[in-house]
Amino acid sequence: RELPALGLGGTAVGTGITAHPRFRRLVTSELARLSGLRLRPAPSPVMTTWSLRPLLGASAGLRGVAVDCAKISFDLRLLASGPHTGLGELILPEIEPGSSIMPGKVNPSVPEAAQMACLQVIGNDAAICAAALAGELELNVMTPLVAFDLTWSFDLLTRALRLLRTRCVEGLTVDRERAARLVAGSLIEATALSPYLGYAVTARLVKEALASRRPLRDVVRAHGLMPDDALRRLLAPAALTSPQRLDARLKRRIQASPGYKKLLSDRAGVK
Repeated sequence: RELPALGLGGTAVGTGITAHPRFRRLVTSELARLSGLRLRPAPSPVMTTWSLRPLLGASAGLRGVAVDCAKISFDLRLLASGPHTGLGELILPEIEPGSSIMPGKVNPSVPEAAQMACLQVIGNDAAICAAALAGELELNVMTPLVAFDLTWSFDLLTRALRLLRTRCVEGLTVDRERAARLVAGSLIEATALSPYLGYAVTARLVKEALASRRPLRDVVRAHGLMPDDALRRLLAPAALTSPQRLDARLKRRIQASPGYKKLLSDRAGVK
């Protein structure tokens, strides 16, 4: 809201000395007409000349967008790593030949280009902040640096966001089979089972799954801890990614089962 407030006509330090009394209002009105922007005279030209806070706020907003965009780009690159020794859950569009020494390699060039642009915007914000505080008394002679870096950041970030959307996000696909295998082979299901099995029993099952290289749900089945339909319900993707009410009846049934009691007694024997 502060950017459209112009200090034009404040002359050197905002006092308006040597300017016509109507200059600020008339010129700002004409600029608003020509540009189509809702420009207005600043309430305090002295403050507008002394402080670059509105420009700092604009730069900080760009920095925030750049941080989020860079985070998305880093995540895309990580999720597309592989296909065999990385995550490989995402398949990025092939926009160029890959490595000259590794045939078939698909480089995450667009996310990396977006990352570099975002890092530059973050660096520009640091320079703008330093320039804003470098002004002395009523006049900041570092304003040209602020203007240059701020307009550069606007242009750079606009181009980076457009590039990331059109050349990467709109064309990426999910390797659903790969993602399903990773979920099945992981031990994240322990988090959903712990409220029913207790921390100690769940930890024991996790260790057994790791040692035997079996999915955790298969280990739970092998011990006969709960009906298969209940296990599928607890470990469904929707249940793993949202708050769930504890099924007290199922918990009592599990903890009364022979398999559960045996796990508890075996643990007590180990102690």
